[in-house]
Amino acid sequence: MTITVEQEVSGIAAVPKQLFIGGQWVPATDSATLDVFDPSTGQVLCQVADASATDAMRALDVAVATQPSFAATTARQRSDILRKTYELMLERVDELALIMTLEAGKPIDEAKGEIALAADFIRHFSEEAVRVTGNYQVNPAGGGRMIVTRQPIGPAILVAPWNFPMSMGARKIAPAIAAGCTCVVKPASETPLTMFALAELFHEAGVPDGVVNVITTKSPREVIEPLIRSGKARKLSFTGSTSVGVHLLEQAAQKVLKTSMELGGNAPFVVFDDANLENALDSLMLTKMRNAGETCTAANRIYVHRSVMDTFADELAGRMSEFILGRGVDEGVTLGPLINEKQQTLVDDLVRDAVQAGAELVLGGERPDRAGYFYPPTVLKDVPTTARVTREEIFGPVAPLIPFDTEDEVIALANDTDYGLVSYIFTEDLRRAIRVAEAMESGMVGLNQGSVSNSAAPFGGAKMSGLGREGGSDGLDEFLETKFIAMQQL
Repeated sequence: MTITVEQEVSGIAAVPKQLFIGGQWVPATDSATLDVFDPSTGQVLCQVADASATDAMRALDVAVATQPSFAATTARQRSDILRKTYELMLERVDELALIMTLEAGKPIDEAKGEIALAADFIRHFSEEAVRVTGNYQVNPAGGGRMIVTRQPIGPAILVAPWNFPMSMGARKIAPAIAAGCTCVVKPASETPLTMFALAELFHEAGVPDGVVNVITTKSPREVIEPLIRSGKARKLSFTGSTSVGVHLLEQAAQKVLKTSMELGGNAPFVVFDDANLENALDSLMLTKMRNAGETCTAANRIYVHRSVMDTFADELAGRMSEFILGRGVDEGVTLGPLINEKQQTLVDDLVRDAVQAGAELVLGGERPDRAGYFYPPTVLKDVPTTARVTREEIFGPVAPLIPFDTEDEVIALANDTDYGLVSYIFTEDLRRAIRVAEAMESGMVGLNQGSVSNSAAPFGGAKMSGLGREGGSDGLDEFLETKFIAMQQL
């Protein structure tokens, strides 16, 4: 059912639009604001507080002051709070999905799917909270005892992206709470409303005041850098571009902050000649077209064995032509806009460059003449390895198909990148599957499937795609410090 204008207006009106510090909604210094846009129209949705460095430091000071008392809470208390948040989120899927769709552009059903994933992360860490372990043993040299315990690392700075504002926010905040860490969260300026709504859920579920603090700003460098350089925080978790991540790592190194970095991707998607093509196509639709291709795990370079290239390209074009472009709140829409005009222009430039380099344009490739930042599903065939799409992250609904002939050749092509977040492999040969999966220089591998996101599994990359892991028990480890206590002979 199409959502009415009245529902849109009331949905936006219901979300707080100030900074969330110490359990209170407060204005930014001098009541400064920033505009939040609807990417499907290019029009301003609303205005939210625009934090200054002073506002951000106030939030961090609150987190620092709250840290001792929150670290002293029991694991069961923290687990129960997270479980309550999970339940509240599932109760309010419709209203949360509307907020996300309006500011991020994704179709309403896709937004609901993201909320379900976010809730799953919160539930997972509610369970992990009570499973933090240590060790006790006799000193191997005799006499004394060795005690190993794990404690919350301390206040954390969490920087979340715009493409998955709810699930990425939950994936960072939930393990911090589970471990007993306070935090200052900075959502992307494109999608602050979703994070505000999430903060309200945590607050309603009983998260103590000062544990989760949210600041929004259109000047992230000027606001985040002082927090890092202050040395008051002990943890930095960032999801975003590699260039920004490298810059933040340089700053974090000065205070030796523990860091988690989920950065850019350039995922290879390899279809061997013996692959189940129906499964490969289904999986490609999932990883390529989710969120209009604006995801770090999206298939970026699609290597197809030359013997099945024509069939695969034709079938892919047929499937991609069925997407319905439009506002995510409208009935029947299956593909929303890109996040902004800059991203729309970048995607268009990459397609034009590929065609100029010799690629065959099978589908799409023309920016639509309409309001908003839309780009049509696009298929490029026989893309040369010199094209920019083989080197740069696309972040759009563009599928570049690159032919290959041998296993060794495609492994070399797949690994010929500075990035290593995820790889996808499609083959019915078990030996080849394991052999190629182990050869891929990436933190994750999708073997005959197009999704690797799972709350119970470690998510993260190799090379310039990042450091550390989110999800699984590893995600909780990122917020814990190991302490060794040496005890004299009893």
